[in-house]
Amino acid sequence: MIAVSGIEEVLFELANALRVPVFAAAIAALAFLLVDLGAFVVELLRRGRSDGGERVAQATASARAALATSDLPEAERALMPLASSAQMADTLSTVVAQHGQPGADDRRAKALADFDLRSLRKLERSRMLVRFGPALGLMGTLIPLSPALEGLAEGDVAQLSENLRAAFSVTVLGLLIGAVAFSISLVRDRLYAQDLSDLEYVVASLEPQEQR
Repeated sequence: MIAVSGIEEVLFELANALRVPVFAAAIAALAFLLVDLGAFVVELLRRGRSDGGERVAQATASARAALATSDLPEAERALMPLASSAQMADTLSTVVAQHGQPGADDRRAKALADFDLRSLRKLERSRMLVRFGPALGLMGTLIPLSPALEGLAEGDVAQLSENLRAAFSVTVLGLLIGAVAFSISLVRDRLYAQDLSDLEYVVASLEPQEQR
């Protein structure tokens, strides 16, 4: 019993020692979420309203006509309005630069794969918060419960109230972080999938012209 009691006391002290780091991590996660939310809003504003595939088809047709005369700069200018990010602009430049080069198909496929990888890296930020937010909220809820129950047993209402208030506050914060991050992740996933689809269409549309 003494050994068990000692282990329980060690676990209690370890959990209690995590109280401040967990609260600090929850606040840091909220700050990171606000920064990511701001970047997300700016990204949406830069994209503007979508007009379906008509703009992509027109830009690709103009680029194909320019490539027919080997005018690479004009083809790149025709495709640049499709770029919704610096990464997409770099990929479009790479696609145009491979015109007439040996092994162009493989290099373009590699450019598309690299773009997809960079998009996944950007998605990792919000996806991590989807997990970290509720996890920190749960930890921040459970850690103050032990001293709260201790205060209840001793009749210390002030200690009970203080710990329960901290526990519930961190719970709400963690759920908020997870919910907002999940929403951002869903929208970004759709946007980046559309970007990749547009790039694949551009590549597929330019290749037949070169083969002819």
